[in-house]
Amino acid sequence: MTSELAIEVKDLFKVFGRDGRKNVEKLKSGASRSDLAAQGATAAVIDASFDVKPGEIFVIMGLSGSGKSTIIRMLNGLYESTAGSITVQGESITDVSEAALRRIRRDRVSMVFQHFALLPHRTVADNVAYSLELRGVGKAERLAKAEEILGMVGLEGWGDKLPSALSGGMQQRVGIARALAADTDILLMDEAFSALDPLIRREMQEQLLSLQQKLQKTIVFITHDLNEAMFLGDRIAVMRDGRIVQVGTPEDILTDPANDYVEQFVQDVDRARVLTAANVMERPRPVVSESGGPRTALRQMRDAYSSAAYVVGRDQELRGIVTDRDAVKLIRRGENSLDSVLSPVPQSVSQDEVLMNLFVPAVESQLPLAVTDDNGRLVGVIPRVTLLAALGPGMNDTSEITILPQPIPSTEIDAVLAASPDGVPATDGGEVR
Repeated sequence: MTSELAIEVKDLFKVFGRDGRKNVEKLKSGASRSDLAAQGATAAVIDASFDVKPGEIFVIMGLSGSGKSTIIRMLNGLYESTAGSITVQGESITDVSEAALRRIRRDRVSMVFQHFALLPHRTVADNVAYSLELRGVGKAERLAKAEEILGMVGLEGWGDKLPSALSGGMQQRVGIARALAADTDILLMDEAFSALDPLIRREMQEQLLSLQQKLQKTIVFITHDLNEAMFLGDRIAVMRDGRIVQVGTPEDILTDPANDYVEQFVQDVDRARVLTAANVMERPRPVVSESGGPRTALRQMRDAYSSAAYVVGRDQELRGIVTDRDAVKLIRRGENSLDSVLSPVPQSVSQDEVLMNLFVPAVESQLPLAVTDDNGRLVGVIPRVTLLAALGPGMNDTSEITILPQPIPSTEIDAVLAASPDGVPATDGGEVR
């Protein structure tokens, strides 16, 4: 992994038909797609610019005819760009010789096609090893590599079969294995899962993410399915009529759409599978340091009108929960440490956890759900009302939801805090309710 961009695209145009360069100038001067279509030209991609970072899954999505598949074919030189530039790991693939383009395809970029594109007369292993054969790798070595890659994609033992013996999902695994066997840094995947049944498609998406965790390839993935884009993409480029209208993380696109088109496009997305705890969490309060003592804890709870508080250590690591009633007991006994009354936190969640996995923990948590980082530090909380509201319109009426027991009235807390450490608060019968 290097700091340089894996792919950089600047001011890219693709116009099919005659006088491509002249038509690009017309587009730059304000002509529309339909204007060019009336003259017999097709503006497939218009002024596209984006970059892809090493090791990320970059998804290009849009409806049919938006230009997404044309872009991916230009990224490996299958289509020549009409204008603009494309660089792959710092090397231009526009206006280069055929020999240079073949070298880039062989060494840097592999492609996974929508309809598998397997050679029907070759075995599965021979299909996977095909790129190695083209490089002149010996038969024993390339078949051993093929078997290794087949094991990675869940097809161990299928190497001697013909593609016709495999299901559609298995054939697509072979397509992915063939791309992996080429051992290039960049994978281009053009609607790779769209021909599969929904259940198999989801399984393939999960397997791709699993492989990505191990291999850290740079992947450009084309899809028309927004839920697929949200599930797979580290960043997403949304296309419409040949233009890129927004580039951002799934959360950016879902919560801050660039225009009405994107907003309408994402309105049916399953937000619970996209948004994470970090997207909706609030500043944690009340929170008290374990060295703060019961009086500090009680003041924090009084000010937040809460019946309990999170207790953290010196480095903000989550220690436990203290209630207002326990804090009062400690004050009455003259104790200055919270240790004896700390309750364990029933549930805490990672800041990277998706919302769909937070509902059960939220129900089981006495306090707003604690959100922690990788080191166990408290970084936020999620009240149930916030969790429900984050799911979108229609989920905001939460007035009937009670999150916590009613806290001790502030007048009684003030009486406790005003008393001397050995004194008894002036409440009914000497008891704090």
